[in-house]
Amino acid sequence: MNERTGSLAIDGDRATITFVRHLPYPVEAVWAAITDPDARAAWFGETSIQPRVGGRIEMVASEPPVPPEQKRMTGTILVWDPPKVLEHEWRQRIVEDGVVRYELASEGAGTVLTFTHRGLGVRNATGFTPGTHAILDRLEAHLAGQPVPGWQRRYAEVAPQYPSWPGTTR
Repeated sequence: MNERTGSLAIDGDRATITFVRHLPYPVEAVWAAITDPDARAAWFGETSIQPRVGGRIEMVASEPPVPPEQKRMTGTILVWDPPKVLEHEWRQRIVEDGVVRYELASEGAGTVLTFTHRGLGVRNATGFTPGTHAILDRLEAHLAGQPVPGWQRRYAEVAPQYPSWPGTTR
């Protein structure tokens, strides 16, 4: 595994996905890409955010090509601490309810992004880990002003980097 690869921690029947990315962009630029609905639409998909604790967040990923209701994610914002922390519930019809957290820290002229998604079942987390890798690669391309790679193609490229855990298949 390399430094761009995420990890999966398993605790009983639940898992936490963690990625740490070192980005050569200021914290404010990364924060805007994560929290501004127009910027987020470019790398993730249609997004609405009420920017406050207790506010709502709703997102529909632009990929993969499945019905929108399978991709729709809703939740309540649990932590809103600009430009350091965004944490929100992740409620999606196809997986267990969870919590997603973006933590940003300055590192010289750049940013360390620590992304966690906790509460998924182990089997779903196994598939979400390379999917999250692909999404974060799309975020990085957006920040770099480069074309955003297709999610399905990127998933297929990075999935072999991730093992299958006991009792799971991918």
